[in-house]
Amino acid sequence: MRLHIFWDQLSPEGLQLPVSRMISAVIGLHAEIVDNPVRIMGFVNERKQIDAQVQLDYLATYKHHHDISDPILLVVSQDLFNRGHSALFGLAREQSGVAVVSTARLSNEYYGLDACDDDLVDRIVTEGAHEVGHLLGLSHCPDHECIMFCPDTLDELNGKKKGFCDACHKQLEQRLQPQIDQI
Repeated sequence: MRLHIFWDQLSPEGLQLPVSRMISAVIGLHAEIVDNPVRIMGFVNERKQIDAQVQLDYLATYKHHHDISDPILLVVSQDLFNRGHSALFGLAREQSGVAVVSTARLSNEYYGLDACDDDLVDRIVTEGAHEVGHLLGLSHCPDHECIMFCPDTLDELNGKKKGFCDACHKQLEQRLQPQIDQI
């Protein structure tokens, strides 16, 4: 099993390689960056945001039509929302094996701060690994430092470590073990 990271053309350039390597190290799966082959769907003009559920529907359809069995993480620059949440860092759909992460609220500039690629890479990795964790069957974790903690704010996201707590790490190993045994 490998992780396909679809990097949209409007997402920050030059960050693909460090993001893929770091997510791979955190999750323990080979991550492959691909220029995004899917259309960005679900844009709601009044909100200036993408409906994450609509985008995941489209991504799941693409995955099915192209017979891709591995998980897919789509990285977009547009802001995300879904019903019940005015904004999201990312969203995953485990049953389809697809997830989306937006860089919009992960950048310092969104909050009026100076741009910093290192901060942006760290946040994309943290949120991307979180969503991939869901694709691998992990739930949210109450440990504020665990990748699987569900942050509501940028400060909470920044407070997470680039790894899993012991309990989540054990669950991840159990979920990945059948994949390793097949190699």
